[in-house]
Formats: sequence, structure tokens, C-alpha cells
Amino acid sequence: MEQPRKAVVVTGFGPFGEHTVNASWIAVQELEKLGLGDGVDLHVYEIPVEYKTVQTLIPALWEKHSPQLVVHVGVSGMATTVTLEKCGHNKGYQGLDNCRFCPGSQCCVEDGPESIDSIIDMDAVCKRVTTLGLDVSVTISQDAGRYLCDFTYYTSLYQSHGRSAFVHVPPLGKPYDAGQLGRALRAIIEEMLDVLEQSEDKVRCCHQP
Repeated sequence: MEQPRKAVVVTGFGPFGEHTVNASWIAVQELEKLGLGDGVDLHVYEIPVEYKTVQTLIPALWEKHSPQLVVHVGVSGMATTVTLEKCGHNKGYQGLDNCRFCPGSQCCVEDGPESIDSIIDMDAVCKRVTTLGLDVSVTISQDAGRYLCDFTYYTSLYQSHGRSAFVHVPPLGKPYDAGQLGRALRAIIEEMLDVLEQSEDKVRCCHQP
């Protein structure tokens, strides 16, 4: 019996501030060239750095693709590694976006939980990717920065009941080039899908009569 194909949505961000070329979108375009193998339909989107767009686009992507997994990629000027974010935060959004807007409530979802964890075990993903011997360091973080990256992640986690992931990449050339970032993303997402599947197999085993 042929396995049904999985839909995976991966997003990068458009330009903002000094990031006139956003490394996250460049990395996602590299990933698109590589693909995620025959069993996966990969859909990529560039997200503008705008709170209001994020709030409408994220639910629309879930509705359109019913994805197995959504992975958001963002750039961090402070990062020197590829960083897997464990959770998104609801409050503390004071930075203005590209439209000079920030939410009046400074939060993603009124009355939403303080933070939401991804259901993907990022420690396991990090360990697995590290053993692959890629030429890129991968680390873990619990603070996605209270700007559009964190806002997008929380919005997506809330929408998907935790079936989302967020990966921060450093700016291009500091130290990795586009090809290295694309290959790292592919390896990370393949491991995420595997970890997700294993955890769901466990749940299925437990629930069978």
C-alpha cells in the first residue's frame, strides 16, 4: 500500500531593517531546490514582516494545505548557529513592524496561554542532526525574541496545537552560505518529520484496543 504524501509548509521572512536580503528566505529557497524527497509535497512562502499579515496568513496556510508540519524560518543577527526554538511567547510585542505597527495589546492571542511548546522534541532533533556531521552547528533556544519571529511561531503553535517548528538562521556569510543553510534545513526538517512520526506511532500503539 502506497503511503499518502505529506504536505510540509516552510516559510521564510521578507526584508526588514538592516536585513535587506533576509537569510531565512534565501535558505528556504535553497531548501525548495533540494526538496524533501518523494513522499513530501513542500510548499514554501515568503512572509512579510507585518503582524497583521501573519495573523491572517498562518491560519490560511493551515486551511489550504492541512500540513503534517509547518516550519517557520527566521534570521537572527545575534545567531552564529542554526537554532531550533522550543516555544513561542504570547506577550511582550513592542517592536514596530515594516508598517510601523505593533499590536495594541502587545500580545498574539488575547487570553491565550503565556507560551506554547512545540510538540516536536527539539533536543532529539538537535542530537540527531548533530550526529549527521553537517558542516553547520545546531543549537536549542527557548526565546525566539519577541518580534515577528516569536509572534509568527506562537500564532502557528496556537493554530496547530503545537505541530509547528521555528528555526533561526544567522545572516548569510556569518558564518554559513546559502547552500549550507539549505542543506541544514533539509536535514532538520527530515529529522523533525521522523521524530513526529515516532511520537505519533507511540500514541497509536497506546490507544489500540
